[in-house]
Amino acid sequence: MNGKLLALLLAALVASSLLLVNTSYESRRVFAALDSARVDQRRLDAEFKRLDAEAQAQATHLRVERVAREKLRMRTATPAVTERVEDPVMTPPQVTTAAAAGVKR
Repeated sequence: MNGKLLALLLAALVASSLLLVNTSYESRRVFAALDSARVDQRRLDAEFKRLDAEAQAQATHLRVERVAREKLRMRTATPAVTERVEDPVMTPPQVTTAAAAGVKR
């Protein structure tokens, strides 16, 4: 009886030792993964800040206007190049008649 109890306690000791080694190994692995994730987070935060600053620099009013003039060949709207188009369906007849007669409201 004493020998069986001793063997059972020895088996429990070996099992708990193996479980302890396995848990230690797993905790080291998880800690290394956490550390790696933190490094990635810092790298991604720095990249986000850089890209955000770059996007803000690209979206300045002067740059947008310069690109619109150079690449899109856009120009400032002036009365000389502006045409007024009225929709006869949406314009009431009395306004059209008054505007045609030169009457001011």
